[in-house]
Amino acid sequence: MLTLRHWVRRLEAREREAVALVGAVTYRIWRLYMALSAHSFATGRIGIVQHLLAKPGEPGVVPCTRHHLYLDRHSSGRGSIVSI
Repeated sequence: MLTLRHWVRRLEAREREAVALVGAVTYRIWRLYMALSAHSFATGRIGIVQHLLAKPGEPGVVPCTRHHLYLDRHSSGRGSIVSI
């Protein structure tokens, strides 16, 4: 919700540039979409769900977190967290 609100404020602050790049209609659509999404999160009307899926019969376990995505695979040993 907070990220969307920041994005809307930043988009509004650069309205002229955005309209020049994508046109007034697209600017208004995205501004409205992000503002309404932020409002919907704040009022509990929408949320985010993450599904972790695996093909049946494939070896391995579906991870419970996204921690593995941030491991530095080029380091020696077990890996280390990559700063992003």
